[in-house]
Amino acid sequence: MKVILKMSVSLDGYVGTSGGDVSWIFPSIDAEVTAWIVDLLWQAGTHIMGRVTYHDMAAYWPSSAEPYAPPMNEIPKVVFSKTLKDADWQRTQVANGDLEEEIARLRQQPGKDVLAHGGASFAQSLSRFGLIDEYRLIIHPVVLGSGLRLFTDPLGLKLISSKTFNSGAVALTYARA
Repeated sequence: MKVILKMSVSLDGYVGTSGGDVSWIFPSIDAEVTAWIVDLLWQAGTHIMGRVTYHDMAAYWPSSAEPYAPPMNEIPKVVFSKTLKDADWQRTQVANGDLEEEIARLRQQPGKDVLAHGGASFAQSLSRFGLIDEYRLIIHPVVLGSGLRLFTDPLGLKLISSKTFNSGAVALTYARA
């Protein structure tokens, strides 16, 4: 079972502005990009995320009618947090142990791959510990100039596939080299 990180990234490598704003991704998310993301979401057996992303998603997806809502609500989720004690979003459990041990436990479960959703610090932690098998990055045609970086440490990657969308976004799938 693989751990796959799905992230939207600016052309210059940022996943959010310094204040965490991600509204810059929306102009290049058209029906084609949406279909690609929805397909990716349904491929997962478990969605994992950090506490900050969990709070944002748990406040939005349960009442959303967007195409992403069914897989986000129906597929089991694990939120990694040292401070959160319980989760009120359906089908969500809290993992508050050691990140590497918790990921190893998830890998041992039968079923589909694990799909990790950012925030930046959660994605950086997964990457730093070598816990991500594949990076599925949507590169948006925008330059932010500064902000929250996806990568903070050197990492060798091997391109597995690419898909160019009419909106100018590009989906790149990389495995660790």
